[in-house]
Amino acid sequence: MVSKFIILFRESKDGLHLNLTGNFDENAAHKLLNALKEYRSEFYQIFIDTNDLMSIHPYARYVFQKNLSSFNKKISNLIFIGKNEFNIAK
Repeated sequence: MVSKFIILFRESKDGLHLNLTGNFDENAAHKLLNALKEYRSEFYQIFIDTNDLMSIHPYARYVFQKNLSSFNKKISNLIFIGKNEFNIAK
């Protein structure tokens, strides 16, 4: 099954903005984790906008949260925004 998921990157003076679009499945969770690992040391703040997510698969949420906790302290400020912020982050 092909994942219909895209991460749009935008830099600003306040940090890096990641706009998540499509279906948040297990592959999407790994893509987001890899992006965070890659950019965590380059930006003080990383904003994750969840407004354009169409669906969030429960197992993908579990995978993301479990792996995020392993390096969360290495990210200065990770800020989830949008209507689905609590469906992914909490």
